[in-house]
Amino acid sequence: MNKYSGIPFYRTISSTPLKAFRVVYKETDLFVLAEKDLTSETLSLVRDIRLPLEAYILKNPQFLKSLEPLPEDSRAPEIVKTMLRAASIAGVGPMAGVAGAIAEKVGKALLEKRLTSQVAVENGGDIFLALKKDAKVALFAGDSPFSGKIALVIKSKLMPCGVCTSSAKVGHSLSLGTADAVTVVHKDTATADALATSFGNMLNTPDDFKKVATKAEKVRDLLGVVAVMKDKIFVFGKTLKIEPI
Repeated sequence: MNKYSGIPFYRTISSTPLKAFRVVYKETDLFVLAEKDLTSETLSLVRDIRLPLEAYILKNPQFLKSLEPLPEDSRAPEIVKTMLRAASIAGVGPMAGVAGAIAEKVGKALLEKRLTSQVAVENGGDIFLALKKDAKVALFAGDSPFSGKIALVIKSKLMPCGVCTSSAKVGHSLSLGTADAVTVVHKDTATADALATSFGNMLNTPDDFKKVATKAEKVRDLLGVVAVMKDKIFVFGKTLKIEPI
């Protein structure tokens, strides 16, 4: 745990002038950086964002359970459309993008309401970044020797963007592969989230990095991919930089 009560170790942050606060509502557990404490405003946004999603799932249970993309639905709420698009791009079920979708919608709403001019929203390891300075995101990859030793450098000029991670070894993510961690940086956070799952599903041996690269080359607005399997690391994307911590 870090100095913010109840917050797990992977939410440890370095010195920043931004205020850090946590918002928990049902399954959504957010860690937010903003120019001031916006706990109550963020909680209200989370409720407003989740309500149409929950109502849609009640009427369309397949949306919750499917592990494959579902058809577009012109009458669906906006967050559902976002998740359906992300799933289609990644080739996975729509719920693979839920954490990223919520993180981005919360962050963008805080910006659009002019409650803050910069924000970072982390939701279960999936992050929406809209900061004025470059950010470093540490990579946690279970027992890999790279875990906690390297960080992705996200240039401010690439923001807003999503930085999302899937793992077959850590956390609650459903992964059909064996990667210690797959982190994806994409302009759309829901898509980054869904792609992290998709790429993670593809990785069973280091030879599978080639398959990830082939698929990644075809994805529009993809800024980078970092995948770790034990003592092997794969980095894709000319704009992506990694540094030792």
